[in-house]
Amino acid sequence: MKRFSLTSRLSSALAMLVMLVMATVGYALYRTLEQQLIIRDDGALITRVEQIRTLLLNEDVMTLIHDKPGLFANMLGNTESLLVLQFTDRPPLIEINPGHSPIPHINPVPADAPLTLAAVQHAVAAGGIPFISASALANVASAPYQVKITTGRLMSERTRTLAMYRNQIILVASIATVLTALLAWIFTRRGLAPLRRLAAETAMMDVRFLSRRIGITHAPPELRELIAAFNTMLERLEINFRQLSQVSADMAHDLRTPIGILLGQTEVAMRFKRDNDYYENLLGSNFEELQRLAKMIDNMLFLARAGDAGHAIQRVMLSLADEFGRLSEYFEGPAGERGLTLVCARDGATAWADPELLRRALANLLANAIRYADAGTAIVLRAVQQPEGTTISVENTGPDIAPQHLERLFDRFYRADASRTGDASASGLGLSIVRSIMMLHQGRWHAQSSKRLTRFSLFFPAKPL
Repeated sequence: MKRFSLTSRLSSALAMLVMLVMATVGYALYRTLEQQLIIRDDGALITRVEQIRTLLLNEDVMTLIHDKPGLFANMLGNTESLLVLQFTDRPPLIEINPGHSPIPHINPVPADAPLTLAAVQHAVAAGGIPFISASALANVASAPYQVKITTGRLMSERTRTLAMYRNQIILVASIATVLTALLAWIFTRRGLAPLRRLAAETAMMDVRFLSRRIGITHAPPELRELIAAFNTMLERLEINFRQLSQVSADMAHDLRTPIGILLGQTEVAMRFKRDNDYYENLLGSNFEELQRLAKMIDNMLFLARAGDAGHAIQRVMLSLADEFGRLSEYFEGPAGERGLTLVCARDGATAWADPELLRRALANLLANAIRYADAGTAIVLRAVQQPEGTTISVENTGPDIAPQHLERLFDRFYRADASRTGDASASGLGLSIVRSIMMLHQGRWHAQSSKRLTRFSLFFPAKPL
């Protein structure tokens, strides 16, 4: 089905509106004129009967008809009128009917009753032309002392006047509709020119020009909000595309290292025949690299699922004392290897969170703290209960993180210390997973580091009432 352009639809709608308004106004004016003409013609007919009544009252009817037969014809004024004078129930004394109109048979108004517009009878003659008539009794001096006056008129002139007026209304309405449609199309097209320019600018956008922004200064006020939103979207796309490019590069680098090691060791082993101890060591080394690959892939899959808006989490009210105790037991071995002490502040705090996701987030923070803390220091796991939610923090003593790195620590594959990129246990995804988990909980995450104290804080909102 063909879709009409916005310009065509707007101009058509405006033209239809103008046509509707013109038709409504024209119909109202036509009906008003018609009613006024009907009142005028009815009044003229009543006046004529009154004049004849007065004339007959002052003159002898028989003498008047005999001496002045043309007087009554002159009183009619045109050939479409008729006049009949007769004594009641007797043949007409005079009948003037040049148009040969049918003589109406209507009850006359009594001689002593006043004539009003209600006495006029309305009918439709041949050809659909209105015909008006009236009848009244008039007192005379001769017997039988009352004459019946019947008069009527065929309203051809009024019909022609109304037809001409109606045709003029239709003509004016048609011309106004066509002109409105044409002008509306022209002005609408000109008015939509900024939209076409906006479409042309957006058509030039691609990954090479994501930094380009659409100008808002000369844009119409109605489009500024749209352009501002579009520029904001471009900014988000630019940031995300840049991050995606960085992620792809980092992931390719991180995947290339273990794969290169696996390929190199396997190639060396295949050149010459080796003893069983060599192959056992080779398999052990390959197993470690494969574990690193599996962990990296698992983390990437988790981040992909967490980025899905439809990812559902099952939040319950958790006792943080129990969770801290479980994590302390799990990390007691790795911490002891570096002479670190795990300190848990168990003050009865609770958190409304998904158990598995909360444990994974805290495990990543503890793993980072154990990896970078100074040997022989303490790692503090703390929870602060507040009305609006619960803040959980992990603190360790060690080298400070430069301020320019703090904001990017939670980006994928980002490492503040480039010298640690060769660490087989680090993939650069741990803190990114923490951020994704907090986004799923509609929470907040924060990192601060100064005076050799580094603290990572997670805020879990309270359960809605």
